[in-house]
Amino acid sequence: MQEQQKQYDYIIAGSGCSGLSLLYRLLQTRGLGEKRILVVDKSEKQENDRTWCFWEKESGPFESIVHHRWDTLSFLTSEYSRTFELSPYSYKMIQAIDFYRYVKDAAASLNNVDFLFGNILGMSTEQGKAVLTTDNGRFTADYIFNSTGLFNPVMNESNSLLQHFEGWVIRTETDTFDSKVGTLMDFRIPQVDGATFMYVLPTSSKEALVEYTLFSPALLDRTTYGAALKDYLEQYLQLSAYEVVHKEFGIIPMSLASFSRATGKGDKIVQLGTAGGFTKASSGYTFQFIQKHTAAIVDRLLQGQSPLLPPNFSDKKYAWYDKTLLDVLLSGKMTGKKVFSSIFRKLPPATIFRFLGNESSLVDDLRIMSSLPLLPFLTSGIRQLRK
Repeated sequence: MQEQQKQYDYIIAGSGCSGLSLLYRLLQTRGLGEKRILVVDKSEKQENDRTWCFWEKESGPFESIVHHRWDTLSFLTSEYSRTFELSPYSYKMIQAIDFYRYVKDAAASLNNVDFLFGNILGMSTEQGKAVLTTDNGRFTADYIFNSTGLFNPVMNESNSLLQHFEGWVIRTETDTFDSKVGTLMDFRIPQVDGATFMYVLPTSSKEALVEYTLFSPALLDRTTYGAALKDYLEQYLQLSAYEVVHKEFGIIPMSLASFSRATGKGDKIVQLGTAGGFTKASSGYTFQFIQKHTAAIVDRLLQGQSPLLPPNFSDKKYAWYDKTLLDVLLSGKMTGKKVFSSIFRKLPPATIFRFLGNESSLVDDLRIMSSLPLLPFLTSGIRQLRK
């Protein structure tokens, strides 16, 4: 693409989960699928760089690329274990490479969608238009949908935890796993650096994703993750013979910082995904919140409204819940192991997953609260209300 200013209806800055989710929904929607759309990122997504897991009741827009699903999950600590049916939900896995290909294939034959690979230098609003500046030129649009970290708030060890993890897809020669049962959290491992657990998702009797996950203020030395995975496979799964066929490493911010949903005059630059605060601060789950947000954006555009969704009462309520839990963890009032153990020991799984999915009723909320010690959450909750 030559260096020039070019006009589009929509510019999507960032071609990760949120950007491509929005692109796919736009292309599938009559009245919006014909819009001129530019997707910009520093490089093309061509690797299986991450895995997204989420729960839902029914088939979603990406059902055809679900790699595996589980209707039964386990939760384990040294003192307590529970295996439970997830009904009415299913827990689903999508591999990033399948997602990238699926959306790009949907756009491949269309002449109204352009992909541009280069560095994003800035975004602004000029004369009622959103302007994206890249090292390939300037581009204008009615709206920019941004998932880059260009406008992220300051995050540090005083206001944020990092969810950081290394996952191995391992393959064994003999039948080892029950592919119908996933392990959501295994807290039996040492809790030295914060909330630390293993995540085991078998996709066949001989293959599973095993992930070492921590909620802590800082990253570990990279060799530590692999050593912990090896120890877990040997000590808890009694595995010494296996092949590591894939590795992934990720960092998800879990922050008390406030993420703006839009920036620039006239709210012409709309934030997506983590950049817009759509990563759940208390758990790191993002995929389904992205799907809800991008679906709402499309609905508003169809109605001729601004795609900016101001936070409603429900959004503010769950943000307060999340920040309260995060405050408890950051201040050391209660460990992550104790928090999640208390919830999973005392409550029905459907209640927990409704709450984690921001779909709980008042009764659900009260049951969650009653399952946890009052004082640490009360003091943290009051502190977050005052901010």
